[in-house]
Amino acid sequence: MTSELLGQALVEEATKKSGLIWVRGPVGPARALWHVWHEGAACLVGDGPGEQPLPGLAAGADAEVTVRSKDKGGRLVSWTAKVVEQAPGSPEWEATVAELKGKRLNAPDGEAMTARWARECRVLRLEPTGATAPLPADSLAEAPLPSPATTRLPAPAGLPRLLLKRRGRGRPKP
Repeated sequence: MTSELLGQALVEEATKKSGLIWVRGPVGPARALWHVWHEGAACLVGDGPGEQPLPGLAAGADAEVTVRSKDKGGRLVSWTAKVVEQAPGSPEWEATVAELKGKRLNAPDGEAMTARWARECRVLRLEPTGATAPLPADSLAEAPLPSPATTRLPAPAGLPRLLLKRRGRGRPKP
């Protein structure tokens, strides 16, 4: 009983403090996802234009969540979650979206994003089942997933001079 409570406390505290979690659904690779911890679960928004993809995360399915340390980036705990999709407009959805809205960075539509989330996105709760996995002995490193994000042009030739330029403009020259 005590080890179960300590496991729950570790899952909650680590997930609250980490801004990024790795989530693996029943199929496909693990993905890094931003989230908020709200009422005992990691809450996500995605699968819409301009939002993070949530492939393989279906309502009622199980997911494996790995939490990293915010300062060092190392794996802290892995836990099993049940995926619950919230219906747009429900009181639970409204409370979850209020938390997510405060943490969403660089939203293209500002205050209108909650209406867009209701129309075009899914809001999911990853509710801990109580099971934590032992930390693996190896790194589990994998090749990066394909992405449409690219660097289109080489860095400008003058960039190193701009970055290394002296900051003391007010000092007289000798």
